[in-house]
Amino acid sequence: MRLIFSFFRAYRWQSALMVLALLLSGAAEGIGLSALLPLLNIALGPEAANMLPSPDMASQNKFERTVLDILASIGITPTLRNMLLIVLGGVAFKSLFLLIGQRQVGYTAAQVSTDLRLQLLRVVLRSKWEYFLHQPVGKLTNALASEAQRSSAAFINGATAIIYLIQGLIYGAVAFALSWQASMVGIGAGIIVIGLSHFLVRITRRAGKKQTLLMTSLMSNLTDTLQSVKPLKAMSREHLADKVLAHDTNRLNKALRRQVMSAASLDSGQELMFTAFICLGVYVSVAKFSMDLPVVMVLVVALGRAFAFFGKVQKQYQKLVQGESAYWALLDSIDAASDAEEHLGGKIKPHFKTAIDFADISFDYDKRHPVFNDLSLKIKAGSLTTLVGSSGAGKTTIVDLTIGLLQPKRGDILIDGTPLRDVDLRQWRGMIGYVPQDTILLHDSILHNVTLGDPELGINDAEQALRAADAWEFVSALPESLDTMVGERGGKLSGGQRQRIVIARALVNRPSLLILDEATSALDRDSEDAICRTLEGLKGQLTILAISHNRAMVEAADYVYRMSGGNARLLPKEEQSVLAK
Repeated sequence: MRLIFSFFRAYRWQSALMVLALLLSGAAEGIGLSALLPLLNIALGPEAANMLPSPDMASQNKFERTVLDILASIGITPTLRNMLLIVLGGVAFKSLFLLIGQRQVGYTAAQVSTDLRLQLLRVVLRSKWEYFLHQPVGKLTNALASEAQRSSAAFINGATAIIYLIQGLIYGAVAFALSWQASMVGIGAGIIVIGLSHFLVRITRRAGKKQTLLMTSLMSNLTDTLQSVKPLKAMSREHLADKVLAHDTNRLNKALRRQVMSAASLDSGQELMFTAFICLGVYVSVAKFSMDLPVVMVLVVALGRAFAFFGKVQKQYQKLVQGESAYWALLDSIDAASDAEEHLGGKIKPHFKTAIDFADISFDYDKRHPVFNDLSLKIKAGSLTTLVGSSGAGKTTIVDLTIGLLQPKRGDILIDGTPLRDVDLRQWRGMIGYVPQDTILLHDSILHNVTLGDPELGINDAEQALRAADAWEFVSALPESLDTMVGERGGKLSGGQRQRIVIARALVNRPSLLILDEATSALDRDSEDAICRTLEGLKGQLTILAISHNRAMVEAADYVYRMSGGNARLLPKEEQSVLAK
């Protein structure tokens, strides 16, 4: 029930409208049902020909007399036609209000999944870079897809349980008005049946939790595997990935089978026990209490329907607990990402006209293995600065600190003399063009890959950026030009072509600083040299910070820093020339 209350708190007015419609639907059903006993007596009794109530009031059930008194007070004669019209009207209004209620349930359920996805997406995108480093992509993918959908389904199941509960209470109230003794016996029987069946609900809850854990594991492994399909197939190792995925899938299948078995057992077991108690109740009512047949018939209908609806309440609750673990897991993911929200610095508008200064920077990832100790370097505006050094020397960390993805433990990063921590990071990053080592393109058109769907950028902006990246010649020669689909991860293009499109993406917003994080390391020598010439042509138009061991990039650089031992040494021109050779 905690899950239902959580949903109702989040969607107050939608839930209030839904419950009101369901209550009105139940009331309409109760009105139609209340006319059933007089209708049977009219149809079966000796007074049916005269269409009048029996003069022997003592022979009438108290409930029936109350219904007839109400009809008399509003001027309705209890004829066969009128009773049928009341039954029909009750069903019609019940259907109308039920439609409104169920429509509201559906609309709210769709909103639940949408809101959860957007909430997770937004807090994840606002979180610190360190948060991403510890998050499997498959976990977030599973949360956005599977867990959000299962949460929405849990809401539907909970709302449907409320629908059935209201309907069951209406039928129970009618049965109680007919015979409170028989109804009390029925309530006791219902409690026994639901109590005996509840262990199946607990089995389903455990199976649902298992599904949530296994789906997260499966999606994480699947995402990693799909990103590595090419090397796996190249080395004939895909069967190893198959074993891992098959193991997770089989475990998930076992959890699903337990869920299915418990649901089927609840369905069949409930029906058998409820039917047995109804038969026993009919026997006791007729044989022991000598109740009139019409009363017994209506009582059987009322209690039978009440039992059926209360049974459905438990079945819907069983479905709800199967999916509730997905909802709580999704909320945990949202809370974790929210706790890791990134501080976007101060409110000072950044200006980059002079230099970026790293002043006595110290940094570490785990407090035991320092990356930098009192590191100092300068990136002059308008220059091409290249960082070289062995793997693990901290080159990429320099880039991440420059962007503001990481914060130094000590020291200051100054943008034209202003500490980066005081600068509005969102505006600062808007001045940066970034080209990563992995040239990942979206499975979309070249135009979309350059502009990333930014509504403020058009075809002319994309063309200008592609020309600056020396990519327009091959793009314009393609049959569909900018509308050419690049394939999954840009697989329809060569490595050099992909790299140029990524550079164009970095240039399309006319950045002040272009950062290349080993952007040419995966290219052949000719392609790498060609891109280096392109970058050299951009020198002076903007500031370029590059991580590269490429000869041409070192040769073209104005400044070269060698990273080693937690510090950076500016190479003199003669060493730079030797390194370029």
